[in-house]
Amino acid sequence: MEFNPNDFPQCPWTDSLSGCAVTVCDAGCIVIYQNTRSIEVNGDVRGKSLIPCHSERSRRIIAQLLDEGTPNAYTIDKRGQRKLIYQTPWRRDGGICGLVEFSLEIPADMPHYVRA
Repeated sequence: MEFNPNDFPQCPWTDSLSGCAVTVCDAGCIVIYQNTRSIEVNGDVRGKSLIPCHSERSRRIIAQLLDEGTPNAYTIDKRGQRKLIYQTPWRRDGGICGLVEFSLEIPADMPHYVRA
């Protein structure tokens, strides 16, 4: 099936998120949605496979997330900006349909609280 960006229109609430890139792919690893911030950071890659731009290690993690349905979270430092990366499967009728990645800009000195 040919990708049509009109099948996945921009979403006002995800476009209004400050410092948060949202990228969604289908189970075949084709990017089907990007919010405005994701397009600014990654370029418009809708309709393209996310596999070629990832290392072999990352490809194994992507396959594991799609296979097991578990989330993956980590932090990075990219050009002096710390980010929390949270990747999780999205589902329809209980079946895994693809992955969603939230890339959130976080301050270097972000507080951490323990709550009961």
